[in-house]
Amino acid sequence: MKHLFGTMTMIRLRRDAVRMASILAFCAAMAMPAPAGAAETKEFKFDHFSTGFPLTGAHETVACDKCHVRGEFKGTSTQCGECHNGTVAQAKSLRHIKSNNACGDCHVTTAWSPARFEHASLTNAICSNCHNGTTAQGKPPNHIATAGTCDDCHIVVSWLAVHFDHSSVTGTCVSCHNGTSATGKTPTHIASSDQCQDCHTTSNWAGAAFDHSGITANCSSCHNGSTATGKTPTHIATTAECDQCHMTTAWLPAGFDHSGVTGSCSSCHNGTTATGKTATHIATTADCGQCHLTTAWIPASFDHSSVTGSCSSCHNGTTATGKTATHFLTSVECAECHTTTAWIPTLKYRHSSPDYPGDHSAGVTCLNCHKGNSESVTWTYATYRPDCAGCHAGRFKADSHKKVDSPTILYTVSELRDCSGACHRYTDSTFTTIAQSRTSHHRPSDGGW
Repeated sequence: MKHLFGTMTMIRLRRDAVRMASILAFCAAMAMPAPAGAAETKEFKFDHFSTGFPLTGAHETVACDKCHVRGEFKGTSTQCGECHNGTVAQAKSLRHIKSNNACGDCHVTTAWSPARFEHASLTNAICSNCHNGTTAQGKPPNHIATAGTCDDCHIVVSWLAVHFDHSSVTGTCVSCHNGTSATGKTPTHIASSDQCQDCHTTSNWAGAAFDHSGITANCSSCHNGSTATGKTPTHIATTAECDQCHMTTAWLPAGFDHSGVTGSCSSCHNGTTATGKTATHIATTADCGQCHLTTAWIPASFDHSSVTGSCSSCHNGTTATGKTATHFLTSVECAECHTTTAWIPTLKYRHSSPDYPGDHSAGVTCLNCHKGNSESVTWTYATYRPDCAGCHAGRFKADSHKKVDSPTILYTVSELRDCSGACHRYTDSTFTTIAQSRTSHHRPSDGGW
């Protein structure tokens, strides 16, 4: 037993001697001072690069025995985590990003921070687990309100250069598109209480599908030729707002309201801008409004005062009422008998023919003389035209027209052909002394024979 104990003691002493020799050799190699009482040895520098694990950065100042525990050199691990385990050296903190990366994937030996971060090996794929404002930068106070995760918009190589996806946005458009967080309405934007999405889409800002329902201003504030299509150069002159004629669903057709028109009728009704006078229209210098109404083109209330043509140019049976089939055959114009205020009754016609015997009393109609219903008159007793006897010779009574009482001498029709002329009764056949003078005894206007 005593021999066994002595043997074990010798073995332990020999092992301790070998370990001490190793330490002395390593310390000599690293130019470190030898332990007290140790024999002096020759100083030399150990080339750690030859081990395949060169010491760089902060590792250069670490004492050898921090890594080579109990003097063991061979088999010392080169993996960061073997030392950075929280016991030998500093390890991951409790709030360290969860990752299966080795320390060297992000950190360098010169400094623990800043770290070169690599997302590829993250074990918790949800960005907000780290980007929560504590572990790593999170959403700032002015970040767009959204339920989306970071990688819905951001990429790992750059925080900016965002690829935005509206699908997870929880706020209204204007909560971001306010001119600060994101592009808002421009100064020239149409005045509207609509939300952005009422007109715009998330895929394209331009090419908006416009909805007029939320517009707060009048039409011309946008339809001014700059913000939106305005009146064309050929548009009807008017002070009316667009919606008095046009609808928001379609620009044409327009329901026209004349109340706001500032120009004359013909400035539009010229055959180009709007319907004008037809080729068969009555020749007149009057403006449309003197005859037509804005509520209906026909019927028209006609005013003859501005007519430039003759009556028959319109009253020809086509453009306007003309002579009826039984109308008196004449080449004279309508106005010689008719008035513009009424077609009937007619004016009293003034005969211009030198054969006209004069106006007769009431009761004599045109057809009494114009038996053929025409201007041409057939004299009953043509021999006596144009005197009264030309018509009335058949009614002449010789015994009523004495020339001399005794002996009785009577006038002939030829002698008294002009009934309205002088008629004398003489004392004798010499016809030198007038017994009685009768002047204009029968006049057409007397009303009796």
